Amino acid sequence: MNLDQIFNAAQEAFLFYKNISSKEKSEFLNTLAETLEANRAEIVSLAVVESNLPDGRINGELGRTVGQIRLFANLVKEGSWVEATIDPAMPDRTPLPRADIRRMLTPLGPVVVFGASNFPLAFSTAGGDTISALAAGCPVIYKAHPAHPETSKKVADCIHQAISKSNLPQALFTHVEGGIAEGQALVKHPLAKAVAFTGSHTGGKALFDLANQREEPIPVFAEMGSVNPIFCFPQKLKNENDSLAKAFVGSLTLGVGQFCTNPGLIFVPKEQTTAFEKAIAEEMNDIASAPMLHPGIAEAYYNSLQFLQSREELRWVKVADAQHLINGSTALAEIKASDWLKDSVFQQEVFGAFAMMVVYETEAELQEIAKHLHGQLTITLWAESAELQNQLFLINLLEEKCGRLLFKGVPTGVEVGHAMQHGGPYPSTTDARSTSVGAYAIKRFARPIAFQDMPQDLLPEALKDGNPLGIWRMVDGEFEK
Repeated sequence: MNLDQIFNAAQEAFLFYKNISSKEKSEFLNTLAETLEANRAEIVSLAVVESNLPDGRINGELGRTVGQIRLFANLVKEGSWVEATIDPAMPDRTPLPRADIRRMLTPLGPVVVFGASNFPLAFSTAGGDTISALAAGCPVIYKAHPAHPETSKKVADCIHQAISKSNLPQALFTHVEGGIAEGQALVKHPLAKAVAFTGSHTGGKALFDLANQREEPIPVFAEMGSVNPIFCFPQKLKNENDSLAKAFVGSLTLGVGQFCTNPGLIFVPKEQTTAFEKAIAEEMNDIASAPMLHPGIAEAYYNSLQFLQSREELRWVKVADAQHLINGSTALAEIKASDWLKDSVFQQEVFGAFAMMVVYETEAELQEIAKHLHGQLTITLWAESAELQNQLFLINLLEEKCGRLLFKGVPTGVEVGHAMQHGGPYPSTTDARSTSVGAYAIKRFARPIAFQDMPQDLLPEALKDGNPLGIWRMVDGEFEK
């Protein structure tokens, strides 16, 4: 099947699917969740072999995948995500009458989704991008990641089983394979209405540029990585030096450092540097190297470290062991804040278990750092409550630079829920207004539409009088059920 056939079939499926009830969409998503669970053993077995990730991690990731599918199933069934808003007609209003105007979110159309290398399930075939698009009412043309092809095929088969059980068009989901050229062709097709991507900055930016060169530009929701800095304050480090070092290294090395929320940058006050650095080094010495996702990622990791080792501004506390190229080994470098501020190369993500410790001397220097910081998925503040009392300016600066600001814990461990924001200012993503995790992700694949004086029997169910969905709606500025 060629691309025109794929997209034409997807467009036909779209026109059918957007008109089925919210209950039917919800039932389809729940059927998919059940189908994935029924095939758990085979899916996990394939993913373990293809990703070098352990059985426990893959089982947990499949649980997360199923959980987010059920989250969207409940969201669609409840229905308020469409933001149904009604301004009833006021025929007797003076000096001019008001028409009946009803507004809601409606799906965009066929969406192109690119699979991620580091999450073969949760950010891939039936991952958050695919499911949020389907929940919104959009067919998905899915570009499989070459790092885990058999896992992707098996999950795609589960999706088609669920589609068949739900009596929906098979073109609601299409699984395609190929390289860069095939991916570019998907983005350029005139029937594509949006793109979702998780991966490198180079790949995401290329897709973004391509989509904006089209005759009809389309949105690209690309999550392109982040160094997720941690800002440390003196008293906090003094009080919890060893426990914070342990937490930091645990987060840094989770999944061999191959998480998009991996904390690869930490700002430490000069007076605490020696003690904190010693504690981190001790923790790192206890971390054994482990296989990375695939040889290409491992090679890129060690190439990045080799480049940084040529920079005289860096002092290496721990050098990675590249004896076995497939294995990811921990590494730690230290740099003065004054040197870090001079070159933005020190902000670039190194995808793996590498961290850069930036030593600052004053709070003024810390504010200067915040001003120059690139956009991030997350930023973490480690400070005692008293240390934050006079830091509103710094906090406001940091709010402008991230999608999620943490005051406890570490940035790894992204909760799949209604309040989660997993997306931040450029270059962490191409659209800081969106998220790729959590219920709000559905709104990436919808647009507002208003109906004026539309007959009741033609209105979408969410906008009809009597509110058949039983959801909260805004009517003339007041919420009603």
